[in-house]
Amino acid sequence: MDTIKVNAMGDQCPIPVIKTRNAINELKEAAIIEVEVDNEVAVQNVSRFATSKNFKVKAEIVGDKHFRITIEAEPTGDAPAANDEQIECGVDRRGDTIVVVSSATMGIGNDELGKVLIKGFLYAVSQLEELPKTILFYNGGATLTTEGSASLEDLKNMEAQGVTIKTCGTCLDYYGLKDKLQVGTITNMYDIVETMDKAAHIIRP
Repeated sequence: MDTIKVNAMGDQCPIPVIKTRNAINELKEAAIIEVEVDNEVAVQNVSRFATSKNFKVKAEIVGDKHFRITIEAEPTGDAPAANDEQIECGVDRRGDTIVVVSSATMGIGNDELGKVLIKGFLYAVSQLEELPKTILFYNGGATLTTEGSASLEDLKNMEAQGVTIKTCGTCLDYYGLKDKLQVGTITNMYDIVETMDKAAHIIRP
């Protein structure tokens, strides 16, 4: 499958979306489209546009103010748009809600089912119209941000869209996973408490 690169670094909305749409409209067959942007809102807008086409989308942080959105696209048959002004510039999708994850499973009962549920929960969070401001992981939840976690892609997608992801350092030490952290940053209990105290809403699985 061919890879098509779209450089939207430094471009303001709606240009990144327009460039992405034009690349998709020119497709003759399925291809990977890689869109480079320099801010989280552009990541959100391009991701939302591609998702509206039912394409698989993955976002990642490449460097400081450098993000890449990877889209598995195929020809849509859409006619070129007559008016680019019809594309709306979305506002920052991050709200004043935080998500607190304290376990590697969700619910009480079967742990294997709980693992499936927590993966589905984090995916559902990533698809919310308003993303959380921060996701905190502690105790067993700390394992979800480390090597081997089934939720890493969803968490990295959210991080690239500006969601702050923090994992308890004491918990990572306890589980021997401090050197296996794959997404977000390490935090401490004071920061966890302060973040929860300032939150407008808290969601717990």
